[in-house]
Amino acid sequence: MCGIVGAIADRDVVPVLIEGLKRLEYRGYDSAGIAVVDQQDVRRVRRTGRVAEMEGAAAAEGFNASLGIGHTRWATHGGVTEANAHPHISHGVALVHNGIIENHEEQREKLRALGYVFESQTDTEVIAHLMHHHLKGGDDLLAALQRTVKELTGAYALAVVSRQEPDRMVCARMGCPLLIGVGEGENFIASDVSAIIQATRRVIFLEEGDTAEVTRASVKVFDGKDQPVQRDVHVSDVSLASLELGPYRHFMQKEIHEQPRAIADTIEAVVDGGFSPTLFGANAEAALKDIEGVQILACGTSYYAGMTARYWLEAIAGVPCNVEIASEYRYRAAYANPKHLIVTISQSGETLDTMEALKYAKSLGHEHTLSICNVPESAIPRASELVCYTRAGAEIGVASTKAFTTQLAALFQLTVVLGKLRGKVTPEQEADYLEQLRHLPGSVQHALNLEPQIAAWAERFASKSDALFLGRGLHYPIALEGALKLKEISYIHAEAYPAGELKHGPLALVDADMPVVVIAPNDVLLEKVKSNMQEVRARGGELFVLTDQDSHFSESEGVHVIRTPRHVGVLSPIVHTIPVQLLAYHTALARGTDVDKPRNLAKSVTVE
Repeated sequence: MCGIVGAIADRDVVPVLIEGLKRLEYRGYDSAGIAVVDQQDVRRVRRTGRVAEMEGAAAAEGFNASLGIGHTRWATHGGVTEANAHPHISHGVALVHNGIIENHEEQREKLRALGYVFESQTDTEVIAHLMHHHLKGGDDLLAALQRTVKELTGAYALAVVSRQEPDRMVCARMGCPLLIGVGEGENFIASDVSAIIQATRRVIFLEEGDTAEVTRASVKVFDGKDQPVQRDVHVSDVSLASLELGPYRHFMQKEIHEQPRAIADTIEAVVDGGFSPTLFGANAEAALKDIEGVQILACGTSYYAGMTARYWLEAIAGVPCNVEIASEYRYRAAYANPKHLIVTISQSGETLDTMEALKYAKSLGHEHTLSICNVPESAIPRASELVCYTRAGAEIGVASTKAFTTQLAALFQLTVVLGKLRGKVTPEQEADYLEQLRHLPGSVQHALNLEPQIAAWAERFASKSDALFLGRGLHYPIALEGALKLKEISYIHAEAYPAGELKHGPLALVDADMPVVVIAPNDVLLEKVKSNMQEVRARGGELFVLTDQDSHFSESEGVHVIRTPRHVGVLSPIVHTIPVQLLAYHTALARGTDVDKPRNLAKSVTVE
C-alpha cells in the first residue's frame, strides 16, 4: 500500500500522475515513484520522502509520456529505501501494488530457480517477475496478469504497463480498493477517486477478483473467472473543494471544524423523517425487528465509536451488544447466533481486517449485516445487507475526526430505531431524542469555540512524554479516543482508563510530570469521577478537566477546567470528543510534528 494512479491519453500524463499522487498523500506514505512508457521504453523515477522530491527528479529527467503509472508506498515488506519503492520493473514490465502477497517467499524461490534476480526486499517484485515470465511464455499483457493473480495468495490492487504493449494498461483487484476513471479519449486507474477527480468524475468500481484492460478508447472488465462483465459507471460526488485546505493550516484542523456541518448532513434524514428503519435500507424493518443482539466489528477509532454505541444500545434499545476489534474476531472460534445483527464500522469501507471479519461472520451463519461507512460504493457496504452512509465528506487527515463523530451520530440513530422496534422507546422519548439531535450541531460548534483555551493547554502538554486520560461510562471510549489522537499525531505516549480503574494500577504512574485529562460531564457518575480526581491530586498529578457549564468545578492549583456547553444528555460523548481532538491537534502543532501525515501510519489500512 498505499496509493495508486495510472493514466493513458493523447496528452502528457506525467502531470496527471503527479497531481494524483499529491492528492493521495493524505493516506500516509514514505516513498513515491512513477513509471512511463516513453517511445516504447519504460522509464522510472523513485524517491523516498515526499512526492515533491520525486516530482523534481521527473522534471529534471524530462519525463513526458502518454501512458504511465504512479504509486505512494507505505512500507510493509522491506524498509524505506529507493530500491523498495514502487513501481517495480522486470524486463520492461512495470507495476504498482497495494496489499500484501502472503506466498511471496514460495514464489520468490521458484522465480530464482528460473534465473530471476531480485533487487528489493518487497513482495511486489515477485509479481513483476511473474508477469514477465508469463509474457515470455507467449501471453499478452492481460492474459499474463490473469495468469499471475491466480498464483498469488493475499490482497492486491495492481496496475501494470509494458514496453511491449504501449497502447494499454491492465489492472486487478483482490481485497484492496481499485477503480477505473472513464474520460473522453483517455482513461485512468486509481486506488481512490480523489487521485483522478481533476480529470473525470465517472468511475467504475472494480469488484473482488476483477481484472481489466484499459486503453484510450475503451475499458474492458473481467470477473474472477476471466469472463467479460459489465460494471456500472458511477458519477462521483467528491468535491474538489473538500480536497483543498482553504483557510486552515492543516486538513485535520479543517476537518475538526467541519463537524457541525458533517453531523447536520448525517442526521438530515432523521430530522426530516424521524427514526425510521428505512434510514438503513428499504428492507431494514424486516431485518431489524427480530434481532436478539448486536455484534459490532471495527478497528481503531471506529472501534471506539462501537464501544460508545454499546452503552446506547443496551441502555436505550434494551438489546445486548458486543464490540470486538475486527482483526481479533476474524481469528477466533466465535459463537454465532443468526439473530444477532453484525454491524461493521469503517471510514473508508475498505479496511481489510473489517472486511475479512464481515466475511467470516457471514460464513458462520450471520444473516443480517449492516455497514456504517463514509464512502459510497466501497467494498464493505457492497457486502452488507443494510447500509448507513455517514455524510462527513472526504476526510484527508490520517487521524480521523469528523468520520468518528458522524459514526456516533449514525449509531445513535440505529439505537433509537431498534428501541422503537423493540418497544423500548416511547413516542415521548423519541421526540426528546430527536430534539437532542437537532441541537447537536450547535452544541458541537460551541465546543469548537473553546479552541483558544485548549490551545493554551496544549502548550503545557508539548513538553511532556506521557499523558493519562480518564473517563467513566459513556465517556470512557472518548478518553480512549483522546489518548489515541494524542499519540497518533504528537507522538506523546498516552493511555486511557476507566476512572474507577485508576487505583488498580495506573495510579502508580501519576506524578507531577504526568498530565491527567479527565472527561467529567454532569451525569450520574460525576461524584465518582470527582473522587478519582482526588486520588490524582493526592499524588501530585496535574489535572485537566473537561466538564459542562452546569457542573460545579472550580480551578485551583494543579486543576485546570474547561467547560463545554450545557450537558446534552446521551449525546454528550459526541460533544466531548471535540476538545480532545483539538488538544491533540494543538499539542502536535506546538511540537512541530507532521499533523496530517503522522509517521508510520496510513489513512486506509488495506493490509493486515
